[in-house]
Amino acid sequence: MSPEPSRILLVDSYDSFTYNLAALCRKAIPNCYVHIIKNDDIELKDLLSYLPYFSGVVVGPGPGSPNIPEDIGLVKDLWKIDDAHLLPIFGVCLGLQSLALEYGAILRRLSVVKHGHVSAVEHTGTDIFKGVGPVDAVRYHSLHVELSGAKNIEELASTHDEENGKVVMALRHRTRPFWAVQYHPESVLTQGGGIEVMLNFWRLARMWSSSRGRVTRPWDHKADGIFGIPWPYIRPSPSTLRIKKPLTASTIKLGILDLSAPDICEQPGRFTIIGCLTSTSMRVTYTIGDSFVHLADGESCDQIDLGSHDVWSWLTSFMNKRKVTGGSPEIPFWGGLVGYLSYEFGKVSSQARHPDVNLVFVERSIILDSTSGHIYLQSITEDDDEWLTAMAVQLHSAARNYSTYSSFNTTPYSTKARPNTSTVILPDRDLYRSRINLAKEHLFAGESYELCLTANTHITLDNPLAPKASSTYSPSWQRYKHLRELNPAPHAAYLRLHPTTLLASSPERFLSFSRPPGTTYQLRPIKGTIRKGPSITRAVAEQALRGSRKEVAENLMIVDLIRHDLHGAVGENVEVKQFCTVEEFKTVWQLVSVIEGKSADGADQAASHYANGALGWEVLRRSLPPGSMTGAPKKRSVEILQSLEDEERNVYSGVFGYWCAGGGGDWSVTIRSCFKYDDRYECDAHSWMKFNTSDFYPGVHEPEHWVIGAGGAITALSDPDAEWDEMLAKLQSVLRVFGAAVPRGH
Repeated sequence: MSPEPSRILLVDSYDSFTYNLAALCRKAIPNCYVHIIKNDDIELKDLLSYLPYFSGVVVGPGPGSPNIPEDIGLVKDLWKIDDAHLLPIFGVCLGLQSLALEYGAILRRLSVVKHGHVSAVEHTGTDIFKGVGPVDAVRYHSLHVELSGAKNIEELASTHDEENGKVVMALRHRTRPFWAVQYHPESVLTQGGGIEVMLNFWRLARMWSSSRGRVTRPWDHKADGIFGIPWPYIRPSPSTLRIKKPLTASTIKLGILDLSAPDICEQPGRFTIIGCLTSTSMRVTYTIGDSFVHLADGESCDQIDLGSHDVWSWLTSFMNKRKVTGGSPEIPFWGGLVGYLSYEFGKVSSQARHPDVNLVFVERSIILDSTSGHIYLQSITEDDDEWLTAMAVQLHSAARNYSTYSSFNTTPYSTKARPNTSTVILPDRDLYRSRINLAKEHLFAGESYELCLTANTHITLDNPLAPKASSTYSPSWQRYKHLRELNPAPHAAYLRLHPTTLLASSPERFLSFSRPPGTTYQLRPIKGTIRKGPSITRAVAEQALRGSRKEVAENLMIVDLIRHDLHGAVGENVEVKQFCTVEEFKTVWQLVSVIEGKSADGADQAASHYANGALGWEVLRRSLPPGSMTGAPKKRSVEILQSLEDEERNVYSGVFGYWCAGGGGDWSVTIRSCFKYDDRYECDAHSWMKFNTSDFYPGVHEPEHWVIGAGGAITALSDPDAEWDEMLAKLQSVLRVFGAAVPRGH
């Protein structure tokens, strides 16, 4: 009988790199089980009796200080466990600081913090560095330890900063089986001191256990009840029964040479998705904190209790009943849910609010492929050939009457606000700059590695003489088309889903997942932008972005965070396919990384509950809010930002996109966007009015209230004036749609 695999207890201090460390453990200790607990899940007195089940403990990094009980939890007590319960422990970052402090070291602040920086590490070549060559290690810390006066602690490695002098990078306890590193061995950019050091830890841990005759206790139901299923573990999809026969996508493929995508809807990406809604199109809205969703269908709106579900699993069940097959494999969308998820949907809020989930189930659609020139008419409604034929005739007619159709789609009126009819309330410059300084203080204190600070601008339009909405004119549609002209972007959207209208021209894909089986989950974070100009060549952009320590550090932090999010959802198979590559867009150069994950073999096969894209939905759940809009560690960063920002972000900083009923999906970060709410009609359990916005009530004039969010990542290297200017530049890209500009000197 083969021995039971080793079990590692990984203590998580609410960090955003924990699953990366778990993956490193699995590489160094093949087939081991990694059980992850929070540092406040259990007290040491209750944990002691369970330690014999484990071969070792790994103490992960985390925000805050080892001197603060709420930050360090039970980690502080692990270093003083009695000999009867003693076992090998390996600490990372906060773990090293805690170990050193417990044995008399002094905690100091670095003069210059190191967040996302790579340093050369000098080591002894012994112990956990035995056989290890040169080490270039990623550092995420603002605190460090001085070992003068520390008892039984031996330094194993250090680095030398020009600004900070010598900084301890690794140590061990002389008589107890404790080792720790200050740097992050799990980071994608750590070279030489990652898997190599973890292998040495495991070698030394086994030697120590063998020399003392320590044998782990066989796993049993008692331990299982406390620690549960080990990582990697894929969350089960709701076991809702599918419809007996999947829906079938009916498709007509047109090759209309005289009709291009801009003639129907402006969008520079390869595929344009146009949802053709009807009065019976199903709408799903949800507000965080509610125990129900609103499901609108036709002239009614029902309040559906979630019961044992959360909204994520409820939507998974909803889509599981609407699986679609038979669509054209060359296009990404056959039908399914389209809409947005708010920034707050990824965290907790108690404020009364508009919908945080606003989705419509699209059954009829038009897909334009700008590469092939083909147009696809689709329906997943049974026996819908009449609509498909009629729409094909309509598009052919539009091509024959191109000049008429083109003039119909040309903006007949300016989207600029007339003098004295608009009000623009910009963020307060001094207040924003003071918030930047407060954010930096949090960084210096070790609370976060970077913080994405944002602020809202409010625009009110009130012009009774403005053109009224009609069957052939929509003010918000005209603004969207103007936005596309001013700020072309690969991920744009015009969403009019009561009570929200969203105009977006986002440069950043958040998450895409291909149709199963063999799904690839891809995230493409952007950190680092430089606007194009006559003198900004690729070489100049490369130097300004890849050559900037600040820009690369920002990108690295988000890459490591995303790796953690992906590992948490799909398991071990996560890879950085592209790191900090400068990509060219129409108006800017940007620093882009690509991270991809694959699910475990068979997890999304046709017979699996994940075959409808549910695992992609789970990746999205684990990844919100977008790390590029929060900072890392995410949980603590979100809490800090909540205290620094005066308003909720709502739609801004969330995601918009689709979940195809064929199993794929594509979601983008809601930036370079503006949105408004229309509260004239409410959805409740007893009545439902049509969900058009005020745009489509001919002859009605009401003031329009629009919101534009903008901001930037604050790091220890940030200059408040430069960050203010960057925020205004991002704001201006959308503000121009209203004919407004940021006043000079603002």
